[in-house]
Amino acid sequence: MTTTQSNRIQSIDFLRGFVMIVMALDHCRDFLHYNVSIDQDPLDFSNTTVFLFLTRWITHFCAPVFVFLSGTSIFLYGSKAKSKKQVAFFLLTRGIWLMLVELLLIQPLWDFNIIVIFLQVIWAIGLSMVVLSVLQFLPYRILLAIGLILVFGHNLLDKTVIESPFWGSVSWSVIHQRHSYLLNDHLMFTIQYPFLPWLGLMILGYSTGRLYLPGFPPASRKKILRITGMVAILLFVVIRLINQYGDMHPWAIQKTPVFTLLDFIKTTKYPPSLLYILMTIGPALIILSMVENVHGSLSRKIIVFGKVPFFYYILHVFLIHTIAWLAFFATGHSWKDLDFTHFRDGSLPYGSGHPLWFVYAAWIAVIVILYFPCRWYARYKATHKKWWLSYI
Repeated sequence: MTTTQSNRIQSIDFLRGFVMIVMALDHCRDFLHYNVSIDQDPLDFSNTTVFLFLTRWITHFCAPVFVFLSGTSIFLYGSKAKSKKQVAFFLLTRGIWLMLVELLLIQPLWDFNIIVIFLQVIWAIGLSMVVLSVLQFLPYRILLAIGLILVFGHNLLDKTVIESPFWGSVSWSVIHQRHSYLLNDHLMFTIQYPFLPWLGLMILGYSTGRLYLPGFPPASRKKILRITGMVAILLFVVIRLINQYGDMHPWAIQKTPVFTLLDFIKTTKYPPSLLYILMTIGPALIILSMVENVHGSLSRKIIVFGKVPFFYYILHVFLIHTIAWLAFFATGHSWKDLDFTHFRDGSLPYGSGHPLWFVYAAWIAVIVILYFPCRWYARYKATHKKWWLSYI
């Protein structure tokens, strides 16, 4: 197992950095593609292409892999001579910090719109950390069992819908039901990432951390990761073929065999279904088993992003937004053409986007530009042992 001088595990940083890079592709598409609209679903077979579908679908791997590895990192943090109380305090405070950052920083960066609030992945990670700050006191096997039950069993709750009373509906939405609430004529909020399955996934990542303890044989770790990943993929195929459980979207025969295959792999992200998790975490575990001794210039660059994910996340939203505005004005638009009434596209009007080749070009530019500040910050974190650096 290769580690850096700060005892970071390179394979984890590599995989995390890789999915952070892929994530930027999805967000470039959000801001820059033709319709620039959250209403245009690239997974909708009535108005998509195979290339557009796959551009969106490949990014499904990002959130679950990141949440899973967050759990692994939490376990490793706690294993370094930390008491359970110290770990609990860190998880509680960092979880609350992430939820506040989602509301006060990330949300405004996304859309410059304070009347529409989306509680998304950073919020769900923060809330999961708060809950895990308590659950990590449980014995390892019990915690692992809870994680498995949440991941494999949460789809039993799919048909449970609570609309009233209001706070009952909100509480259920926080747990498992994606929902939007119009509070008045000027304020709406959406719980985009119900946290229960994300918590289960984080717990499974936390449990996997045991494989990375110093005394664990590398060959055994690789074998366990590889076999577990293969089993997850097999379970995905079998359960998906049965088409009765594990996802709110049953697959069906489509107009072409290719679209039928795409429908087979089109699984539910909000909240993440069992099949969505199996489909993404299975290959991730296999990759994790293969990159233990990763080396080379490109690999080192990918690892840089994995070392500073929060820093990278904030910068990439700001940079993509800036590129979208520059492209908007470069095509002859003016400030008066901006529209601040809708989410995600951050003031850019519908229909002002660009073809997919432009999206990919912008994505590459984003990654190249962000490498340099991320490399600086990674070095700064490695050489400055300040308590607040663990929160950023």
